Amino acid sequence: MALKATIFKAELQIVDMDRNYYHDHILTIAQHSSETDERMMVRLLAFVRHAHEALVFGKGLSADDEPDLWQKDLTGAIETWIDVGLPDEKRIRKACGRARHVFIYNYGGRSADIWWDQNSGNLERLKNLTVINLPMAVSQSLGKLAQRNMQLLCTVQDGQIWLADKSDTVQVDVVMLKTPSPHLR
Repeated sequence: MALKATIFKAELQIVDMDRNYYHDHILTIAQHSSETDERMMVRLLAFVRHAHEALVFGKGLSADDEPDLWQKDLTGAIETWIDVGLPDEKRIRKACGRARHVFIYNYGGRSADIWWDQNSGNLERLKNLTVINLPMAVSQSLGKLAQRNMQLLCTVQDGQIWLADKSDTVQVDVVMLKTPSPHLR
């Protein structure tokens, strides 16, 4: 018998000064039975960073052919594909063939470093790929913000991100491991 997902509700007030995006989002997030709070909150961070009315959570861990988040245009073409964690190179290549922009948010400290060392050479040639690393202290702090009902103020300015609830604030400084080719930005 399959274990059921745990449902989280998040009210996000997003103030993204870098993109001039100022919106509130009410999200329902299904946490897969094998997913940690840390991973789920990294997915939420990715949502904040790419927030758009068409950005939705995919099946991610539950399906090989869907990302953690994606945004499609009105024709159904995939504009943005976002995966969290340490996906294998074949999955990333497939995503880059299907989507205009692909983002990988990796985390996990040493394991993320090893993953990048093993894959960076082959991933460099993918022109529409961005790989972002979150320091372990950041992803762990994000995990501590997880609550079944969350109200978060999310501020983005000059590439820095702050997520705050009533008692804690997490400052997120991402490390860009790979950026897309200049003509795709």
